[in-house]
Amino acid sequence: MAVETPVSAGTAIPAGRVARGGRVRRGTKGWLFILPFLLVFVAFLVAPLVYAGYLSLWTKGLATGTTFAGIDNYTRAFGDPSFRKGLWFVLKFSVVVIPLQIIVALVAALLLDEITGRLAKFSRLMIFLPYAIPVVLGALMWGFLYSPTFGPIEQIASFFDVRAPFLLSQGNVYYGLLNVVTWQWSGYYMIIIYAALKGIDTSIYEAARIDGAGARQIALRVKVPMVGSALALILVFSLIGTLQFFSEPQILRPIANGSITPDFTPNIYAYELAFNYAQFNYASAISFALGFVVFVAVAIFMFITRKRGSLFT
Repeated sequence: MAVETPVSAGTAIPAGRVARGGRVRRGTKGWLFILPFLLVFVAFLVAPLVYAGYLSLWTKGLATGTTFAGIDNYTRAFGDPSFRKGLWFVLKFSVVVIPLQIIVALVAALLLDEITGRLAKFSRLMIFLPYAIPVVLGALMWGFLYSPTFGPIEQIASFFDVRAPFLLSQGNVYYGLLNVVTWQWSGYYMIIIYAALKGIDTSIYEAARIDGAGARQIALRVKVPMVGSALALILVFSLIGTLQFFSEPQILRPIANGSITPDFTPNIYAYELAFNYAQFNYASAISFALGFVVFVAVAIFMFITRKRGSLFT
């Protein structure tokens, strides 16, 4: 039987074993640091998604009870006129609001990149401030501004003895929400573009000036192409957010006089089905069907940008 020889104080431990032990300890400490986030992430995102996916595969009726539906709920969702109506609205909304947000953010970032001193810091703060305001408070504020009875827009119009248009009416709700969303998110996108501009080597601008380029040419032909990756990232973010449109129209519904219907967007439709009609299974299928549409839209965009290098160069 072999007898182990104890390691004396002067015996050297192999360097490889020490390195492996150090990596294990560092790895353990790293996992301990991210463990709280992982627990919250799994508990409040992964687990609800798994449960919602499970619910979407079943159907529940008073007479039939709970039965396995498979993909029947998804087939029903894509054939549902209310789901397609809401999906068509967010698609039309995306076509206008996404370019508008990018243009506003890009112009603001290019202007701020030329401004120096305290005015630049103040301007950045003022443009970013709407994003710092919670969506609920921002929507409530716009609801007050849009109010046809006591809102300041109506009061200013009445001072000139005219009637202000109600921006949440049936014919104007599209434009009213367009204004709210652009105001809410352009500042956030501006910060992303501004950070990308600050990462550009200033010697490139000097070379362009030596070649005779003016401020407008430098902005359009040098700065914009060089922040193309930031613009593509913004487009993905805005596409995902717009297709999941929910908070602003849902909060403004009480004062919209019926213009914002229960099937106004797919997310509002899913909310109505789940919490007003207790159709949790079908509402889960609606949510996952919308997620599939978002995934396909983003995948197509990523494929196009990968093939062409960038949409902005």
